[in-house]
Amino acid sequence: MTSATTMTTALEPEHRERLMRLAREVSFEAGTHLFEEGRRADRFWIVRTGTVALDLRVPGRRPAVVESLGHGELIGWSWHFPPYVWHLGAEATSPVRAWEFDAEAVREMCAADPEFGRAIAVWVGRVVAQRLQASRVRLLDLYAPYGSGGLT
Repeated sequence: MTSATTMTTALEPEHRERLMRLAREVSFEAGTHLFEEGRRADRFWIVRTGTVALDLRVPGRRPAVVESLGHGELIGWSWHFPPYVWHLGAEATSPVRAWEFDAEAVREMCAADPEFGRAIAVWVGRVVAQRLQASRVRLLDLYAPYGSGGLT
């Protein structure tokens, strides 16, 4: 996790406050699947406590865990980009408390206020870039002949 990808550092206070007006507190037991790759992405979460593992389907193998997320981190970005389908899976690896957001309501808020929409888009874009890099490194570690070698 980098500080640029947590909501508290990525969004200005006024944008955070607007987004949090849509938040709903939820809890998940360890082992709960928050979403599965290929399914409809209609919500997202910000972790309050606990850990969530992101995984990627690998043909002929068990899903590969590519990253673990914790306090303050965004779970899910696929809700922000059409066709709104999850690109990864997510499972609670410990009890999780989180804020849940309805994706359609957030997208409507973004469309109604371009400045807010840009702030959300930049935040989500940073998260996507960070997740892509983490997934790349993890998959190289798992499947490349010599691993990632720690390249960034």
